[in-house]
Amino acid sequence: MVNAKIISVGNELLIGQTTNSNATFISEKLYSINIEVKKIVAIGDNEVDLMEELIDSEKYYNITVITGGLGPTHDDITKSVLLKFFNDELVFNEKIYENIENLFKIRGIKTPSINKEQAMVPTKALIIWNRIGTAPGFCFEKDEKLYIALPGVPYEMEEMMNNSVVPMLTEKYSGGVGYIKKSKTFLTIGISESSLAEMIGNVEDIIGEHKLAFLPSLIGVKLRVDVSAETNEQISEILSKIESKLRNKIDEYIYGVDNDQLEKIVGNLLKLKNLKLATAESCTGGLLANKITDISGSSEYFLGGVNVYSNESKVNILGVNESTIRKYGAVSEETALEMAINVRELFKSDIGISITGIAGPDGGTDEKPVGLVYIGYSDNRKNFVKKFLLGHLRLRNKIRAAYHALDIIRKELTKE
Repeated sequence: MVNAKIISVGNELLIGQTTNSNATFISEKLYSINIEVKKIVAIGDNEVDLMEELIDSEKYYNITVITGGLGPTHDDITKSVLLKFFNDELVFNEKIYENIENLFKIRGIKTPSINKEQAMVPTKALIIWNRIGTAPGFCFEKDEKLYIALPGVPYEMEEMMNNSVVPMLTEKYSGGVGYIKKSKTFLTIGISESSLAEMIGNVEDIIGEHKLAFLPSLIGVKLRVDVSAETNEQISEILSKIESKLRNKIDEYIYGVDNDQLEKIVGNLLKLKNLKLATAESCTGGLLANKITDISGSSEYFLGGVNVYSNESKVNILGVNESTIRKYGAVSEETALEMAINVRELFKSDIGISITGIAGPDGGTDEKPVGLVYIGYSDNRKNFVKKFLLGHLRLRNKIRAAYHALDIIRKELTKE
C-alpha cells in the first residue's frame, strides 16, 4: 500500500499555541484515497530539523506532505530547505505575483514588497496553485517519491488538498493498490465505551476480518469500521451487513454516521414534522440554544429560549412556583418539569425542553453531587424528566447536558 508521512512546521505547534488540525485534515483526505499515513511529526521553524525529516522521508515514505513555513517572513524556512534538499534554485513567476497583487487589491491594500518573495518558485517543482492565498504550494518528485509542500493556513491548505493534491494523487496511484479501503463511523450517545463493547459482544461476529475501533469523545463513543475489498460494490455490501448487525445490537444509542451533527439531525426532524421548539436553561447557560442556532435555517423550528440561571429568574420569567424550588430545590425533577412545561406555554411551542443541574466544580452535596442534571421534556401528549450524573468537570458537563437534551428530542421525534 502507498504510504505517507506528514510534517507540520511551526513553533506555535510545539508550544501549544495552535492545534495541529492540518495533520488531521490531511490524514483523513489521504485515507479516503487509500493512502496510509504512517507517521505524523511536528517540528519548529528549524532548518536542521526539517532537513532531517526529509532525509527520513527519502528512506521510508512514498509521499511526504509538509505544511507551514511558506510565508514571506524570516521564520518561514520550508522553501529554503527544499531548495537545498533538491539542489534547486528560485525563479520569479509573473502569474503568481499577479495573483498575489489581485488578492491585496480586493482588500484595498497595496501589495507589501515582502510578498514578492512568494512569487519566487523552485525550477524543479510542480506549482500547486493557491487560489485564495498568497503562498503557492510545490510538489517535488525524486526516485518516484513525492514531496508536497503546502501553506500552514488551514483554509488555504484545505482548498489546495481538495482541488489539487487529492486529484493528483488519485490519478497517480489509481489502480496501484489492488483493493479499496473505506471506513464508516457510527456516532453514539448516552452509553460508555465498556457498555457498548459488552452489548456488541464478539466483535468478529460483527465485522469478520475487518476492523472496528472504539473512539470515546466528549459527546459519546464513535465506532469506526474499516473495511477493504476489490470493488466499491463489495465495500458497500460489507458495510451494509456490518451496519445491520451493529444496529441490531445498539441501534437505540446510534444517532448518526460519519460527519452527522446531532443538532442538525434534530432540526431536520422538527422541520419534517413541522414542529416548533423552545428551551429553558439553567446550568448550561444558553449552550443548548446556541447549539440549535448553529444550524442555518433553525429559525424555521426554533422559537427561542430563556436562560434562567438564578432562582429569581426561574420564578419571575418562567413562572416556576416558588414553593417548588423551596421544597425540592432548583436542581430537581419537579423544577425541571415545570421549566419544560412553562417554556412551552410561554413560547406557544410544540415542544419545551429544560435543563437544570450542578455543573461544578463547587455546589455539590452528598444528596445532589456535582454533575447531577435533570432534563425536562414537554409536548402536547407527555411530560417527563430524565436524570443524569455527568461527572466533575464543569465545561464537559455543560456540553454533555446540552447534547443529552438534543438526544431526548431526537428519540421522541423518531418514536412514531
